[in-house]
Amino acid sequence: MDLNTLFQSEFDRHQVALNQTREKLEAPFIEWVNISSHALTAGGKIIFFGNGGSASDAQHLATELTVRYVKNRPAMAAIALTTDTSALTAIGNDFGFEDLFSRQVEALCTEKDVVIGISTSGTSPNVIKGLQAAKKIGAKTIGMGGRDGGLLPELCDVSLIIPHEETARIQEMHITIGHAFCQALENQFES
Repeated sequence: MDLNTLFQSEFDRHQVALNQTREKLEAPFIEWVNISSHALTAGGKIIFFGNGGSASDAQHLATELTVRYVKNRPAMAAIALTTDTSALTAIGNDFGFEDLFSRQVEALCTEKDVVIGISTSGTSPNVIKGLQAAKKIGAKTIGMGGRDGGLLPELCDVSLIIPHEETARIQEMHITIGHAFCQALENQFES
C-alpha cells in the first residue's frame, strides 16, 4: 500500500468509527456525565484505569480534570491508578498483575466515587477485577470498551462500548468521548 492510500484509509476508517460512535453512544455518554457530575458535587472523585494505551488515556483524562481542559476553573478530584510506580510494582510483585487496580480501588475508593475501567477488549483481567472491587464498595462503575464490550456491560452502571473491531479506532473514540466528557464537566463546574 502506498503512503497516499494508507493516509486516506486511516482517515476513512476513523470516520466510520466516529459515525458509529455518534449513532450509538449519546445516551450512555449523557448518563456518564450526569453520574460523574453528581459524584463530584457530593465530594466524590473520578478514578480511571487501564492498560497500555488505555493507561495513557486514564492519565490524560484524569489530568484534564484535575488541571484544566480548556478553561481555568476549580480543580476536579480525579486520579489515574496507573501512575504510582511503587504501588504498581509492589502489587504486581506481591499479589500479581491481575490485582493491580483492585488493590488500589480497595485502598482509595469510596461509595461516592465513579470508577472508570478502560479496556478495548473488555476482558482485561486487572480491569475486570478493579471494576468488581469498585462494585463491592458501592461506587458507580463505568466501562469504556470496544467490539462486543466483553465483560464490561455486566459489571458497569454505564458502558461506553465503541461499536468497532479495530483497536486503534476504539482508542481514538475513547479519547474523543473522553474529551467531550471533560468539556461537559468543565462547563458544569466553571467558576
